[in-house]
Amino acid sequence: MAGKLAVIGAGLMGAGIAQVSAQAGWDVVLRDVTDEALTRGTDGIRASYEKFVAKGKLAAADAEAALGRITATTDLDAVADADVVVEAVFEKIEVKHEIFRALDKIAKDGAVLASNTSAIPITKIAAVTERPEAVVGVHFFSPVPMMQLVELVRGHKTSDAALATARSFAESVGKTCIVVNRDVAGFVTTRLISALVVEAAKLYESGVATAEDIDLACRLGFGHAMGPLATTDLTGVDILVNATGNIYAETQDEKFAPPELMRRMVDAGDIGRKSGQGFYTY
Repeated sequence: MAGKLAVIGAGLMGAGIAQVSAQAGWDVVLRDVTDEALTRGTDGIRASYEKFVAKGKLAAADAEAALGRITATTDLDAVADADVVVEAVFEKIEVKHEIFRALDKIAKDGAVLASNTSAIPITKIAAVTERPEAVVGVHFFSPVPMMQLVELVRGHKTSDAALATARSFAESVGKTCIVVNRDVAGFVTTRLISALVVEAAKLYESGVATAEDIDLACRLGFGHAMGPLATTDLTGVDILVNATGNIYAETQDEKFAPPELMRRMVDAGDIGRKSGQGFYTY
């Protein structure tokens, strides 16, 4: 299905989406607000391609060709002719609203406007546009090049055509999709992991068991590839606090209330692997 893709946000998620899409033949515009952010994003993409080449999973010529399909820019108007636009910025509804208001004016007719949000209802994001039928959730998982799942979320007014285009895009970059037909906060996957992470953090916080033993219990007892606290460190403690907080704000269900320990960890900058310290030391 390859065409032209625009990715808004050159952080870990946005860069990962750009990477797999360019490798699959999409022409990609990667947009962020600063040249520094774009440099970090494109450097990360190049480094990831180099690892795949070193492991024999990608030809060097194919990696260079994929890099050549990525254009980095701070100009939001550069997304104007994209067939699919994926927003991948921080999980704050105010930030997403600002972007989608602009996209509503800039993106061409017929473009699908997708959000990579993991917890915010798509209907809330689409509400600031004049084309809510074109807005759909396309939730990738980190690290994007390795994780196979994409969660497609239908907002209250998302059209069948927009959902079908989103599925075709995700499948074209090698992902397997599930569809969330009802736009609940946290969708399917974030609700499940949030409930598990919150309970695991409470068990750790109250001294019931160590982080290592809680994770070991989930790995050996439930067959999970990674325990919930290690997963939190990989995803980012700050990301999980925001995700659980968004779900709690919507549902007022205490099982999603971010534990005090996790909020203090974010205050202290202990946000997981990216900071060198979370539930574990890296």
